[in-house]
Amino acid sequence: MNPTPLLYTYRRCPYAMRARMALLQAGVAFDAFEIVLRDKPAPMLAISPKGTVPVLQLPNGQVLEQSLDIVRWAFLATGDAEGWWARAQTDDNQALIAACDGPFKHHLDRTKYPERFGESAEHTAFHREQAVAVLLNPLQARLQHNGQLGGQHPCAADIAIFPFVRQFAAVDVGWFGGLPLPALQAWLAGWMGNALFERAMVKLRAGETGLFLGVR
Repeated sequence: MNPTPLLYTYRRCPYAMRARMALLQAGVAFDAFEIVLRDKPAPMLAISPKGTVPVLQLPNGQVLEQSLDIVRWAFLATGDAEGWWARAQTDDNQALIAACDGPFKHHLDRTKYPERFGESAEHTAFHREQAVAVLLNPLQARLQHNGQLGGQHPCAADIAIFPFVRQFAAVDVGWFGGLPLPALQAWLAGWMGNALFERAMVKLRAGETGLFLGVR
């Protein structure tokens, strides 16, 4: 059994990004195995037959298969002294995370991959506008009062949502930049340049394991 947690991950997957960012911010040292989507490793499939990342195998053999479970474990296992998990537990933040992982992700996928879902140009535009309505507008309303979803300081909700907003913005950077959402755009730009995100995005060779050390 690994002496450190083993994270099966894929660099560009937003679910895996949130898991890596949380583990790093919480100060957890972990091994990360960069999977190949078309050739998923047998050890991962043995512990998590669903075949999607992230999957975290703890030294005691416990397996966490959902990204938010990994985020929760990372902060609570290390005591959450800085309140990253606690600040994310407000009703407003929980509603934003639910919107991100539910309707926003639905519309994001159909905006980014219209051919995969057989969407026409008209329907793609509809999904893009719905994505703005269900998450980006509420985020703008929250962020215009404080810089982060945790208030003056970031929290696990910022980490949980940021990778998905980043993915949506990248579909059409010019269009996204023209939206009347200045607080959201500033928040996104801040996280894009954040050292935590840069560390979480260190490239690993596909099919190889690399050690990540927490930020503390």
